[in-house]
Amino acid sequence: MAEILLFHHSQGLTDGVRAFAEELRSAGHTVHTPDLYEGHTFGTLDEGMDYARQTGFGVVNERGLATVEGLGDALVYAGFSLGVMPAQQLAQTRAGAKGALLFYSCISVSEFGDRWPDGVPVQVHGMADDPFFTEEGGDLDAARALVASTDQAELFLYPGKEHLFADSSLPSYDAEAAALLTRRTLDFLAAIH
Repeated sequence: MAEILLFHHSQGLTDGVRAFAEELRSAGHTVHTPDLYEGHTFGTLDEGMDYARQTGFGVVNERGLATVEGLGDALVYAGFSLGVMPAQQLAQTRAGAKGALLFYSCISVSEFGDRWPDGVPVQVHGMADDPFFTEEGGDLDAARALVASTDQAELFLYPGKEHLFADSSLPSYDAEAAALLTRRTLDFLAAIH
């Protein structure tokens, strides 16, 4: 079974993120869900992004990077949207990473090194018409470049335009897409050694 460090999205450590972590736990995995917002959650994506801006994206990311203290090296790093920043950075730079799960976002590999590390499988999940994923930040382009650079990467695009589609506590929740994302995630984790 895998040990996962799961970072929440910009609306905070919502009930939906907690529920996703529980699904992974019920499959036998160990899941850590650090709160990068120190107890704050937000009703909208814009409110959450405003909080991250005011706090400082660098500060939020550093909180995420600090959560590995006291944990072993053999971790799968997972992040939802904003949480992809620390997840991807740790997967690329911390020795012993077992894998990465990048939900709704992907950062250019060159941000954290010259290439994706050998022996670290990665999945990227996003909706095909989500403007945050496909247009604004270049996440889809970064994901496609990642997949082209290594045979350890998979990109899954789901029909729809919602950003936080696997968070069951939000209006953007898409039950069908979320179920498929969860199944693919569990299959990925089952293959981790």
